[in-house]
Amino acid sequence: MNGAVNTVEHWWYTSHAPAVGGKPKHGLPAQAAPDGSASVRRLRGSVLASTLAAATIPPHLAPPASLLPLVSDPLPGEGVWKPTGRTVAGIPAVYTTFFRPDAVHTSLVAGAMWMDTMLLRTVLVIGLQEPGGPQTWGAQVPISARPALVAAFNSGFKIDAALGGVYTEGQIVHPLVDGAASLVIDKRGRASVGAWGRDFQLSPDIASVRQNLSLIVDNGQPAAGLPSNDNGAWGATVGNKVFVWRSGVGVNRNGGLVYVAGPGLSAVTLAVLLQRAGAVRAMELDINSDWVSAFTFDQTDPANPAAVLGAKLLPDMSRAGDRYLVPGERDFFALLAAH
Repeated sequence: MNGAVNTVEHWWYTSHAPAVGGKPKHGLPAQAAPDGSASVRRLRGSVLASTLAAATIPPHLAPPASLLPLVSDPLPGEGVWKPTGRTVAGIPAVYTTFFRPDAVHTSLVAGAMWMDTMLLRTVLVIGLQEPGGPQTWGAQVPISARPALVAAFNSGFKIDAALGGVYTEGQIVHPLVDGAASLVIDKRGRASVGAWGRDFQLSPDIASVRQNLSLIVDNGQPAAGLPSNDNGAWGATVGNKVFVWRSGVGVNRNGGLVYVAGPGLSAVTLAVLLQRAGAVRAMELDINSDWVSAFTFDQTDPANPAAVLGAKLLPDMSRAGDRYLVPGERDFFALLAAH
């Protein structure tokens, strides 16, 4: 029934295009403040850092530079990254920001999440149905791992539409495809994004690979041919030009991971947002409101890690805060404190 579903979805989203003009009804979302004291929250990039013993500060990346808004009249704070959620060894490991997705649909708000790959360990968690493979974590973040959980976000298309493969825990679950956009996690848990066979190849140092379509950002630019999608490299589901909830992930020049999501996005506007957020290589992940979901976590009660809930990146994301804390049908990525 995939063809019939795609036809209906294409009709629905085309007939219910996002509004043109206007401003967000409730302004930009508020970021969840990081844990710890005010002095700890200011640690990264501050003079205070130099006064602490070097041994107490783990290696970490420089925070991201502000994103250049796509509108001529940005709202206060639009495109400004702020620390969000749990810190790692007292250092913010996640920053978030919000912005309008283009200069036409100015009542919509997209969000971005930057993650420090030196402070965070990334895990590909296999879902109950997708994409197949070992379910070591039972399709959820287990209670034992939740005290270290910092962030989580959705993975890619169902495997029969992903135009790529999966490798994890020493198993080629689905054959890997040369040239496919790939989120690759090494044995240390450090994640990156690139083209398989060019930027990465299978080696003993690789823990997991999740492929989805072709890169939508490469060499810091939206991929050539993306607007027309004549060769189908960016999938057939819904269609590239339809405005719908979309998500994507990329890597910036310093190795930081950047996730972007929002309503009313085409494949092209998603690529532009990932580029604006600093990605030099990026890939589309899942689309539609049921599957686009990202959370940060602030563990306030270590004695009861099962009680933790995620804070949505965007308030209109449809999944609840326990999306990755109970078994789910699709795979996802969990990011945990590495120190």
